[in-house]
Amino acid sequence: MIVCQAAVFTPMSEDDLDWVSSREAELHLFPWSKGNFADALSAGYASWIMHEAGCPVGYSIVLGVLDEAHLLNISVVRDAQGRGCGGRLLAHLFAQARCNGAREFFLEVRPSNLPALALYKRSGFVEIGRRKAYYPAAEGREDAIVMKASL
Repeated sequence: MIVCQAAVFTPMSEDDLDWVSSREAELHLFPWSKGNFADALSAGYASWIMHEAGCPVGYSIVLGVLDEAHLLNISVVRDAQGRGCGGRLLAHLFAQARCNGAREFFLEVRPSNLPALALYKRSGFVEIGRRKAYYPAAEGREDAIVMKASL
């Protein structure tokens, strides 16, 4: 296995939206739209692009409210998956959230997304609940597992 190389994190900008929305469509059956990402930027959500060897390999959106952070979107391009890039991106998000005063980090994840569940558990998240029929799915709706990590 090739380990994720040294990563550089830059704030997402409007110039990144075409790349982000294209990757989102490749990675997810029910992707966020370019407009969703633009709205997140306009709202001031913490939005990051992860670069490896000068190339973008991941992105994320985090909503901060008082002493909480909520992961809204995190994705790593297929070619960079399985090399630790997701863990490095999540570690960056934890550090940024702590710097912004967050003490807890929350997220929702599909029960069918086993790689993400494994990443989150390795990163200290624990399941605290479920949201019934939260996500659209190919055949109806899928629950969300709600997870929390202390920072």
